[in-house]
Amino acid sequence: MDGTTARADLVVRDTLLVATMDDQRREIPGGWVAVTGGFVTGVGGASDPVPEADRVLSAPGCLITPGFVNTHHHMFQNLTRAYQPMTTAPLFGWLQTLYPKWRYIDEEAAYLAAWVGLAELALNGCTTSTDHHYLHPRGAGDLLTATITAAGELGMRFHPTHGSMSLSEKDGGLPPDSVVQDDDEIMAESERLVALHHNPDRGAMVRIALAPCSPFTVSPELMVRAAELAERLDVRLHTHLAENAEDDEFSLRMFGRRCVDQFAEVGWLTDRSWVAHCVMPNQDEVVRLGAAGVGVAHCPSSNMILSSGIAPITAMRRAGVPVGLGVDGSSSADAASLWHEARLAMLLGKLSAGADAMGARDALELATRGGAACLGRQGELGELSVGAVGDLVAWRLEGVTFAGAISDPVEALLRCGPVSAHHTVVAGQLVVEGGRLTSDQVEDRLARHRVAAERIQSA
Repeated sequence: MDGTTARADLVVRDTLLVATMDDQRREIPGGWVAVTGGFVTGVGGASDPVPEADRVLSAPGCLITPGFVNTHHHMFQNLTRAYQPMTTAPLFGWLQTLYPKWRYIDEEAAYLAAWVGLAELALNGCTTSTDHHYLHPRGAGDLLTATITAAGELGMRFHPTHGSMSLSEKDGGLPPDSVVQDDDEIMAESERLVALHHNPDRGAMVRIALAPCSPFTVSPELMVRAAELAERLDVRLHTHLAENAEDDEFSLRMFGRRCVDQFAEVGWLTDRSWVAHCVMPNQDEVVRLGAAGVGVAHCPSSNMILSSGIAPITAMRRAGVPVGLGVDGSSSADAASLWHEARLAMLLGKLSAGADAMGARDALELATRGGAACLGRQGELGELSVGAVGDLVAWRLEGVTFAGAISDPVEALLRCGPVSAHHTVVAGQLVVEGGRLTSDQVEDRLARHRVAAERIQSA
């Protein structure tokens, strides 16, 4: 047993198995987890004394894992989820068609999109999510603060990014003028939002990162200034990188070098950065990313839907790249389930690198410890150990879906299914209980979200 037997706020007990994902990757049959003050204060087995607690959550037939960590999302895009005219378009054409719709997003729409997006994630076992909100239509208001309000209401741990775009169509970029800002405006707003919301403390519920959208939507000068500001403010950096073949073609045409070379040129090849997709690096670039400690948000569903390719995550992990998972924006991936992304990562890893290249435990590591590493929160998120945050998920492995899956609960979690979270706990508080959100505002938020989505899609 690790930790104390002092009275806890919450104890989860009577489990099938606790997969701690700690440094030793311990798996404890019949294990229990105690949470006090938002942090894990004890982890033990069936024969260890269980602390008394203000609340006891019995979880028979359940596998307990750390809460999943989502490392890439565009929550505003669930306002145009599965938008029919764009269901077969490649990335660049897809974006150019949707930008004119998204220009009508305002604070209310951003809030509702985040509320629904985070609720969906919680139902599928996610406890911490980032959000790359790069769209800021003129006069739309403070969209990032609106999303943080939604996270606070739901009780989700949130690591949003202040995204930005500065190159419009007239500058050789993709977005229209109506959704871009100039560099000085972006830098001032970045600093304001970090001062307003970023909490550097261990166990923080809100942190902010800086996230110029991509090499084809911002200037090199903005990338340099963002890296310098992130260093001064001690926050992380996020962007899209090497997402598909069009990225390198654009980079070679505009800058005379490949994406990763341009990424290094503007000062981003550091362990302060994590990037989305990274489907197209060559082997030399994979080694460079690993040596620098750049994290990668692997987004298998989105990469497949947009026909971007299969990211070489097996090679990346061998090279020391921290690899997490991302559901990406709901207009491309459409289903915001990290369980689904973990299963796809496992299957694509086997398909691309061999049957033994990616097992269920590897996929679980991507969803937990890998995500924590991308966000710079190793040892704090993504594991169940004393001193880590009290974020966990109970997965019920019973019924027709799991009949016969009795030899290995971890393999069962990702080989069977589909499965949603039975309980989702964030900082010791239940966000999902018995497969249902604990909030009593679900129907209201869904109704308001539909109104906003209809307004934007009909624009």
